[in-house]
Amino acid sequence: MFNLKALHRNKTVRYGVPMLLLVVGGSFGLKEFTQIRYDAQRHRKRLDPELEAQVNVKRQANILEEEYEKLQQVNLDEWKNIRGPRPWEDSREYQEQQRSSQSKIN
Repeated sequence: MFNLKALHRNKTVRYGVPMLLLVVGGSFGLKEFTQIRYDAQRHRKRLDPELEAQVNVKRQANILEEEYEKLQQVNLDEWKNIRGPRPWEDSREYQEQQRSSQSKIN
């Protein structure tokens, strides 16, 4: 009886042990909940491997063809590299200089 009362009055047993149980138990609980989340995402994304391979091949071929068409339409002979303003430069002043130099060219 004396030992039980002494343990009940001890701050470590009274506050420390429940806190430790909460932290350790919470980590295990969180592990289970996050595992459910990732399992659900994996299950939702699952496709038939043959169908997935066909979709990926078609998607890549279409993207490459579209990009090739875009590159054919771009005129690279009139391209000019324009430097942006440095952090210590006034960006508005620099933009005005760029606009005035562009209007002189055109």
